Amino acid sequence: MTLDEILNDIGLNASTLTGGNLDVYSPIDGAKIASVAMDSTADVQGKIENSVAAFKEWRQVPAPRRGELVRIYGGILRAHKETLGALVALECGKIYQEGLGEVQEMIDICDFAVGLSRQLYGLTIASERPQHKMREIWQPLGPVGIISAFNFPVAVWAWNATLALVCGDSVIWKPSEKTPVTALACQALFEQACAQFSDAPQNLSQILIGERDIGEALVDDKRVPLISATGSTAMGRAVGPRVAQRFGKSILELGGNNAIIVAPSADLDLAFQGTVFGSVGTCGQRCTTTRRLFVHTDIYDSLIPRLKKAFSGLSIGNPLDAKTLVGPLIDEQAYLHMEDALNKAQMDGGVVTGGGRVLADQYPNGYYVNPAIVEMPEGTNVHEETFAPILYIFKYTDIEDAIARQNAVPQGLSSSIFTRDMQEAELFTSETGSDCGIANVNIGTSGAEIGGAFGGEKETGGGRESGSDSWKAYMRRMTSTVNYSSALPLAQGITFDTGETE
Repeated sequence: MTLDEILNDIGLNASTLTGGNLDVYSPIDGAKIASVAMDSTADVQGKIENSVAAFKEWRQVPAPRRGELVRIYGGILRAHKETLGALVALECGKIYQEGLGEVQEMIDICDFAVGLSRQLYGLTIASERPQHKMREIWQPLGPVGIISAFNFPVAVWAWNATLALVCGDSVIWKPSEKTPVTALACQALFEQACAQFSDAPQNLSQILIGERDIGEALVDDKRVPLISATGSTAMGRAVGPRVAQRFGKSILELGGNNAIIVAPSADLDLAFQGTVFGSVGTCGQRCTTTRRLFVHTDIYDSLIPRLKKAFSGLSIGNPLDAKTLVGPLIDEQAYLHMEDALNKAQMDGGVVTGGGRVLADQYPNGYYVNPAIVEMPEGTNVHEETFAPILYIFKYTDIEDAIARQNAVPQGLSSSIFTRDMQEAELFTSETGSDCGIANVNIGTSGAEIGGAFGGEKETGGGRESGSDSWKAYMRRMTSTVNYSSALPLAQGITFDTGETE
């Protein structure tokens, strides 16, 4: 499917992808696929003003009715799943099957949000005062700023936008400057949904295209009460304090240095499958990618040769080819970071199997690599995340030591253990087990479902997106006490007698 065919199917005017000042390149072959117009900081101010106006209208629409718009959007995504999935593969380089999976995440979160639109429940709270009622009420928050990364160019926006919309908020999306075309495609499809829905105000969803200065203008604006930002830990260190300084709220989904522990009782077939996909899916460019593997000494020689064989036989190439399992890195900088990480590992005593650039003759401007396994010396660990398919392997003998070493890194997103030992599984998910936001048993670190809140601890940011009760982040909490008596008793039995009587 060509880019023109994709744009025609989605209904995105090709003229919006030409004549701009931001060139967009496909990581498949380095070819330029678009030149889109970047917003100025003045444009940011105008779009925020428009978002405030849209919010004031949208918050008055009943929540179940707001859910109807999201239902319509989900139907449109279903109709264009294959096309949008192909565009994701073309622009960010993940294989077509993963592109389809990302669009399915969008569809799934639409379904979740539609149901949620009738379940924005507060509480009725028992009052200590007679003839008083206390209630907890959740109200729409305001314009929500969404900053997304290149590796999930559509799904992360949908996690945030669909929940924000049913909660009564307007949304402003700044996609990665590496993947703006998929954002424009999602916006075009959303506008089709709005055209079928009579209650959607203008500018309910808007896009900001640009680089860091555009993101900073969005982050710093007091009219945007919530910023949900996905990206590196370095980005989070910049965004979090800026939002906090103006007393805004933030959802930060940042770096992951995720580990799998493979215990002696593990089903090695499951562990093998979970480790391979977790470490090479999206060419190692997921925040939930498996970076570290702790393997018990008793099974080390059974699992590691099998992993090395699998890594050496993976089909690497054009992500739109159905046979491909590993597509390209996003760009040359990502490749250089991978090379630096492997050189450092060797200097630290690691033994590297794999790695290195491939297909350079066929794709001189595309950065395809062999996934790498690095067997690390005893007593070492890896504290920095490299966004590339590198799997660091460590031996262990004691489960509590393995958990401690897994936790002994700054990041805390996803974790996993493969074991058939109930005590080990329960220990791993206990208060003394994994310190990550995601702790899986007998599945890998990658591939979260939308029903569970997604996010992590420590330098991963601490925020939560997607399912569960994450919707509360997009609303403001109100406690209301109603007195239906003819007296005014004070809480805690306080007496305050002014001496006046009528």
